Amino acid sequence: MTLAVGTTTVAPIVMLALGLILLCVAALAVRQLLHGARERALELDRREERSAEREARIDEEQRRLLQRELDTAQAQAELTVKVEELRAERRRMVEEVAGLSATEARTEVVRAAEQQAKREAVLTVREIERQARTDGEARAREILASTIQRVAVQGTTDYVVTAVRLPGEEMKGRIIGREGRNIRSFESVTGVNLVIDETPESVLLSCFDPVRREVGRLTLEELIADGRIHPQRIEDAYQRSLAEVERLCQAAAEEAVAQVGVDELHPELLRLLGRLRYRTSYGQNVLGHVVESAHLAGMMAAELHVDPALVKRCTLLHDIGKAVTHEVEGSHAQIGAELARRYGESEELVHAVAAHHNEIEPQTVEAVLTQAADACSGGRPGARRESVELHARRLEKLEQIARRHEGVHKVYAMQAGREVRVMVLPEAVDDLQAQVIAKDVAREVENELTYPGQIRITVIRESRATSFAR
Repeated sequence: MTLAVGTTTVAPIVMLALGLILLCVAALAVRQLLHGARERALELDRREERSAEREARIDEEQRRLLQRELDTAQAQAELTVKVEELRAERRRMVEEVAGLSATEARTEVVRAAEQQAKREAVLTVREIERQARTDGEARAREILASTIQRVAVQGTTDYVVTAVRLPGEEMKGRIIGREGRNIRSFESVTGVNLVIDETPESVLLSCFDPVRREVGRLTLEELIADGRIHPQRIEDAYQRSLAEVERLCQAAAEEAVAQVGVDELHPELLRLLGRLRYRTSYGQNVLGHVVESAHLAGMMAAELHVDPALVKRCTLLHDIGKAVTHEVEGSHAQIGAELARRYGESEELVHAVAAHHNEIEPQTVEAVLTQAADACSGGRPGARRESVELHARRLEKLEQIARRHEGVHKVYAMQAGREVRVMVLPEAVDDLQAQVIAKDVAREVENELTYPGQIRITVIRESRATSFAR
């Protein structure tokens, strides 16, 4: 009984002690938390103080920098004023010593610089021209020699009269007809003059239009072969011959295009190209001339690493205007350029056609090669013909043009008029004046004469050195 009471009394005491212990532990924990909070608050306060001090130092540094910039700007302004004053003083002193104002001195310096630049430019240009002329002539001679050696063409000329052989003398009577009605009908239908003279077994067809003359020849040969000659038969034979000439022109154009290697040519340009088969220039067949020129231009283009196809096409069509020049007003170069543009050719080709006679300045390599090939084909020996009287007159005119200039002593037209050598008086003409005379003579020849190819003007000035031994 006593033991039970004791146990019951001890339990509350133990529980109370445990509660007190827990309260003490909790109090200690709270105390520690409060102490840590105070420590963190103090640390935050210290950090805020350091930040405030740092901001204050930064503000002070910014104020010092701003003041330094203001002082520097003021010093620079004062320095600029002093420099301007020194420059003005120096300019005044220089003007007093030189006796010139600043504007006058600047003008004098610019003038002297311009004169020096001009002298140096003239010397540079002269050296460049000399070097280019030397190199260009050597290269051009090499290219032309190689090209011409590779092209072999027939050097024949066409005339304005065609002879037709007759099977016998009695055929002349049939051609003339009763009271000359057949010959009158033939000339009226064909536009070709029929000349019947005492030449045995032949008659002559005369016409300046080679296409008409060819149609007349075919018409007359068909009438002679048939033997029946009267106005109606002449009409029928003329129509068939006209169709045959058109067919021959088309075939000639296709053959020329195949020889040159040009493709996709407009049908109308092809038709006009074929008509050049019966066109002549100074006796040279124009179709043969353009084919030959195209071969020459293609070879020169290959030597110069230029597209040969475009150059060949330009040169093949450069005289296309001659097929219609009697129908349309204007030069054949202008007409040809307009035809090429109308039928869809490129602007490079149009320019080359328009510039091949220098009516406009050549601006492309294709135009220059077209012009060179045209000159080579037309200027080679035997390509073209002219009467002796016209030839002599042209030579005389060349010499007259050269003699007009002051200081010219003697003039010689050489190489069938393709070169003119002008001898000048050395005491009256210096080297520069000799170059001027050469250019003036060339320009006057271009303006006053018509000629195939090109003419070389050479001015010769003798240089003498004299000394005496005493």
